[in-house]
Amino acid sequence: MIDLVRRNPLLWGGFALVVLALGASSLAVVPETKQALVLQFGNPVTIVNGYDRKEEFGRTGAGVFWRVPFVQSIVWVDKRVLDFDMPRQGVLSTDQQRLEVDAFARYRIVNPVKMYVAAGSERRVADALKPILGSALRNELGKREFKDLLSPERDEVMGNIRTALARVAAQYGAEIVDVRIKRADLPDGTPLDSAFNRMKTARQQEARSIEAEGRRAAQIIMADADAKAAQTYSASFGKDPDFYDFYRAMQSYRVTFGTDDENPRGAASVILSPDNAYLRQFKGQK
Repeated sequence: MIDLVRRNPLLWGGFALVVLALGASSLAVVPETKQALVLQFGNPVTIVNGYDRKEEFGRTGAGVFWRVPFVQSIVWVDKRVLDFDMPRQGVLSTDQQRLEVDAFARYRIVNPVKMYVAAGSERRVADALKPILGSALRNELGKREFKDLLSPERDEVMGNIRTALARVAAQYGAEIVDVRIKRADLPDGTPLDSAFNRMKTARQQEARSIEAEGRRAAQIIMADADAKAAQTYSASFGKDPDFYDFYRAMQSYRVTFGTDDENPRGAASVILSPDNAYLRQFKGQK
């Protein structure tokens, strides 16, 4: 055997290289972040390190495995959460507001076989789901008013969109993890200015309504107070007309002559006849 090797070193060297190449091509290493879909003559036969909800990191099927060279090939499928952005689209809400919406979705390939048969690659899965996300957004936002996107109802909106997208994603062996709207704005220019003017007008009308209601309430309060004061005066007059007449006259004298005013406005001169009825309280009751 040694003599044969010595006589044909190149032949045996080539044979050794072929054996090493076959051995190397028979081994494959699956990382933690990948799933290996093994194909035999183009048909899926097995999955190495497939996704499992209950698996723990570091205790998966990742590592070295054997395959048949030239007969079996490998399609690598990402095991991590993937995402794609939906192109910006125009959506018309029920209150006739045209919105410019940016959204994205996160998903994970949970069935590589179904993904391979339906799409062929991860990139095609994302390409297939983008128009579905756009359609789900238009259908859901077309049933809502613009203000719903700024209220707690936004969670319900996103839940409905996610459910609609998940039904289609399941056909591609994918699971939708999350769907989010990044921006939902009115278009720049006239639509935005018109919306701002409408909001401003609505707030001004609301302020005028509140102000009018406040004035109305104040008038009612003042009227009630005047009525109660009149009732009090009337009750006092009925109990002691002389005292009531005297009290009212004293109040009038104080205002007219300013004798008890802490901040007198100035001297005043009044010329009246001693028999004037206005001065009857100075003479005393008779």
